[in-house]
Amino acid sequence: MQAVVPELEKLGASLVAFTPHKAAKSLQMIERHKLGFEMLSDPGNAYAARLGLRFQVPDELKESYLSLGIDLEESSGSPDWTLPVPARIVTDRTGVVRATDIDVDYTRRPEPEKTIADVAALA
Repeated sequence: MQAVVPELEKLGASLVAFTPHKAAKSLQMIERHKLGFEMLSDPGNAYAARLGLRFQVPDELKESYLSLGIDLEESSGSPDWTLPVPARIVTDRTGVVRATDIDVDYTRRPEPEKTIADVAALA
């Protein structure tokens, strides 16, 4: 998504990502990857849950994550082992949702160009 930030800005839009990571970890990601958009911390995926976009990581997957050195409790500061469903939501200037791409299969993500097209359609 970083690659399309300049195009989104030309369209008068901004990109904001929500993450369950602690703010300090998000800042590390922003600096390491030179991201030009904000990452807002969503502790415990509370906002994702309000949107119906949070799921519980199954115990067998939790063990797999831990064996790979991925500790969601440590990175998020929350003991609940939940993750957000990958989603992209485009809102207009008044906050009305105009386009979404939501898929529980994290390997299927919308192409960044789709986001540009959805934003351009608002003009």
